[in-house]
Amino acid sequence: MSKFIFITGGVLSGIGKGIATASIGRLLKNHGDKKIIVVKCDGYLNVDPGTMNPIEHGEVFVLNDGTEVDMDFGHYERFIGTEGEGDWNITSGKLFLRLIDKEREGKFLGKTIQIVPHAVNEVIDWWIELAEKHKPDYMLIEIGGTIGDNENFWFIEAAHRLSHNIGIDNIAYIHLTYLPMLYNTGELKTKPAKRDIALLRSMGINPDLVIARSHYVLPERIKHKFNELNLNPKQIISAIDMNNIYEIPLMFYENGMVDSLSDVLHEKIDVDLSKWEEVLNNMKNPTNKLTIAICGKYTDLHDSYASVVEALKHAGAHLRTEIEIKWVETTDIESGVLSIQDAIGNADGILVPGGFGSRGVEGKIKVIQHARENDVPYLGLCYGMQLAVIEFARNVCGLKDASSKEINPETENPVIDILPEQKDITTKGGTMRLGAYPANLDKGTKVYNLYNSDVVQERHRHRYEVNPEYHETLKKNGLIFSGLSPNKKLVEFIELKDHPYFVATQAHPELKSRFEKPAPLFFGFVRACLKRK
Repeated sequence: MSKFIFITGGVLSGIGKGIATASIGRLLKNHGDKKIIVVKCDGYLNVDPGTMNPIEHGEVFVLNDGTEVDMDFGHYERFIGTEGEGDWNITSGKLFLRLIDKEREGKFLGKTIQIVPHAVNEVIDWWIELAEKHKPDYMLIEIGGTIGDNENFWFIEAAHRLSHNIGIDNIAYIHLTYLPMLYNTGELKTKPAKRDIALLRSMGINPDLVIARSHYVLPERIKHKFNELNLNPKQIISAIDMNNIYEIPLMFYENGMVDSLSDVLHEKIDVDLSKWEEVLNNMKNPTNKLTIAICGKYTDLHDSYASVVEALKHAGAHLRTEIEIKWVETTDIESGVLSIQDAIGNADGILVPGGFGSRGVEGKIKVIQHARENDVPYLGLCYGMQLAVIEFARNVCGLKDASSKEINPETENPVIDILPEQKDITTKGGTMRLGAYPANLDKGTKVYNLYNSDVVQERHRHRYEVNPEYHETLKKNGLIFSGLSPNKKLVEFIELKDHPYFVATQAHPELKSRFEKPAPLFFGFVRACLKRK
């Protein structure tokens, strides 16, 4: 039978449940012979985060099946390697829609529908359906929010009741809490964590393991303070703040997480972290250093570009290179607050990530022109490819007013236009070209050599594309279409021939980058930056 492992969090939000969940999953993975699925339960009433501004909620992560999900799925995939599915992200919005649909169909036989028991039972049914469908060895379930929040009550209650369905031997409850330090006395304080655990218990869940996050390693005398909650020191996993998130699985292992979890689940858990340690050692002992300028408009919240940053780190680790990020707010270039030289400085490479809307666009185009004309390695992602095409059309093809209809609906040269199937869509949520799509690569191109494959599948999230009416003009002037959709209508990859590395894609390859296997375009980008330096 599948083993269910719940991860909850308390005291305050943002203490790292997603990273903790991903790290636990990596420990359980062994040689990859264990099947793991990870479910995220989010309390918000949005159906998914797709319509949220990245500043509001962080990056929107896209799965192969096209579902827009919480950014924690990025951590799950990067650490564990498993590829998520849309029904693994359960939001309250999805939950209530499912309940309402059943009520409208008459499936509740005229009963009054309530949070308890109907919403709670629906959550349990959903979890069991996933277990029966995928038959995983381990099913990790992260419950978003903080213990005591009103909006995650039905998930907590469902986690409590599930033990009656599957038996206590098949379930583990892991709680992440926080121990603050009073610096005037030099003392770690356990009271917030104790009250947090007491609140969790009042909701029916007795944690089997407690991950105690703090700035300092917990001494045994501090662990013994949890005895009054009937928690012995072996059940308290010390988790100090780490500068490198990829050290966390090792930290958990060294602090007895696996042995304690084996006791709870009544089975021996084998761990293999040899490849992980090899890559981590390269990351921690670099022989080179690069500065990469990420040029966007959501730079106030770095989580907006979480997968991009991690993909750069993955590539850097495999090339024994430390990556320093220089954040460039392109609205400052557009408004004249910063010159290109002041903004970019001595960056070894330039990356323009995805985005929407017109704000900061002209600043991004100036940055792309600088990269093209000065042989600075460039990687464009989604919008970063579209704007590279606009820059090329304006400054190489001579189409001075070239633009995108998203930016200027009245442009006479719409080198970027809305996809035909998107024209009549009025709803926003989940209606873009989303998910994994194939592209045929041209042999002999940089992109082909990096992927070493005729056909690749990368994930997408966009409504606009390179206008087919301008394909010949762009190619005639030297823009290489290194990858096209199977019907040859959509440009998926572009590059320039006589440039150290000028590559862009309509896709989001950062979403499939893994710590142990970096994304090819990022690997090529970092390698080109090193070669130029």
